[in-house]
Amino acid sequence: MTPNVNDVIPQRYPFEMIDRFLDVQAGVKARSVKLISINEWFFANQPVNRLVVPRPIMIEAMAQTGVAAILSLPKYQGKNVLFGGIKNATFQDDFRPGDRLIFEVEMKKLKMNIGLGHGSIIRDGQVICEADLIFAVE
Repeated sequence: MTPNVNDVIPQRYPFEMIDRFLDVQAGVKARSVKLISINEWFFANQPVNRLVVPRPIMIEAMAQTGVAAILSLPKYQGKNVLFGGIKNATFQDDFRPGDRLIFEVEMKKLKMNIGLGHGSIIRDGQVICEADLIFAVE
């Protein structure tokens, strides 16, 4: 299933960090894509020759991808998912305008109102970031 981003996550511009979903398997995993444009709002006060996406923005995009796997379950429809935390985030490189990023989040555990997922950010077939994410359904 590949739903529209606006049909799944509650964030809207400028805090909607992904462009579209590639695949969503309810309660299991989700994949999304983001093309980093030079016109992104978070580049506003950076020198043009050193534009780098802030890493917390990339973690947020990863989390928004994971939210789709949770909210696509019938028992959680109409609910909201809060990003509860990050564990073990590792970055191999920075992200820049022109990058096409694939976000993948696999849910490792989803019990009651707490979810644990493992996310990756992939650029050109290479994993650039990995993190364990905590989600809370309200």
